[in-house]
Amino acid sequence: MTESGIYLGTDSGATTSKTGGIRADGSIISHQLRQSATNSAAGTAAVVRGWIEGVNGFLAENKLAWPQVRGVGLAIPGPYAGYGVMGRSANLPADFAGWNFHADYARALAAAAGREIPLVVGNDGNYGGVAEAHRVRAGKKAGVLMFAPGSGLGCAYVDPHGLPLDGDTLAGMEAAHMPAPLHLLGHIRALTCGCGRDWGCVEAYTTISGLPQLLAEFLKKYPTHPLATSTKSDKEKALSLRGLAQKGDALANDIFDFQARALGLHLASCAMALDPEFVVIGGGLIDPEATTPEFRARYLRLIRAAAEPYLFPAQREKIKIVPATLGELSQAIGAALVALYTFGPKPG
Repeated sequence: MTESGIYLGTDSGATTSKTGGIRADGSIISHQLRQSATNSAAGTAAVVRGWIEGVNGFLAENKLAWPQVRGVGLAIPGPYAGYGVMGRSANLPADFAGWNFHADYARALAAAAGREIPLVVGNDGNYGGVAEAHRVRAGKKAGVLMFAPGSGLGCAYVDPHGLPLDGDTLAGMEAAHMPAPLHLLGHIRALTCGCGRDWGCVEAYTTISGLPQLLAEFLKKYPTHPLATSTKSDKEKALSLRGLAQKGDALANDIFDFQARALGLHLASCAMALDPEFVVIGGGLIDPEATTPEFRARYLRLIRAAAEPYLFPAQREKIKIVPATLGELSQAIGAALVALYTFGPKPG
């Protein structure tokens, strides 16, 4: 291994793919991601071409070359039918089911580099957790939980060695679809989740996807609120709530306070099983460009307050709940880090 060795990460989202990279010491090469369209509507071959174009562009922009690449990681949504084989994903075309994306990307990397490039693949949420864990641990060995509520609820657990919990069927930490503890959430019904389950998945109570249903429930308490008679679509009304909350709107604040409580209870459940030292909270509600410091502080405070009664005493003392810091960098950088941990030089 030479000092010039680098590790790259491809983050393949439903519509946009991103490329990032790290040096052999784990430092980030550039905080400017290379972004391009995923082109999933054009088929799997087009997606792979886009990934390679992203790598080529990233190398050129940072004055790097293929001989320096020691490994690549690919972060891509699940679920999987097997390692590197796509299952039926809600985020990608139905005919992608059964696609061996590991084999296709490995072949394309080898063709571009003129040699075999080691490739590791995994769930995008898990890999995002790897990057946030690397930053928050700052060289310390500790377990890290991450929750990233956005359109859905990204969940990850990263062990003290820096690797994510993938599970035996590669469905490890699909914790967004655990049932919420409805008996602790007050007078709330079991909401339907985008995954199709109607038992009250945690995701429905903590993310944008559940906001229209939560709004309908909370408007019963606020029947004279302007949103009760608004002619906007359910989605438009739901997306207006974040701005209203930051203006002090009582209905909107009630809803986000409820989401914080729901996430706090989920945190406590996961902490019982995984016992982390750090819990990283990501997602749009923590984004400094989208919310005020006061909103973020209130959200994190309520998450901790909801979790603490259900934690063991030692956990109440030790667990640190902190905001995510890498934003959209996290999944590409996490994929590169897993490539480093998997293919890089081993200590000693």
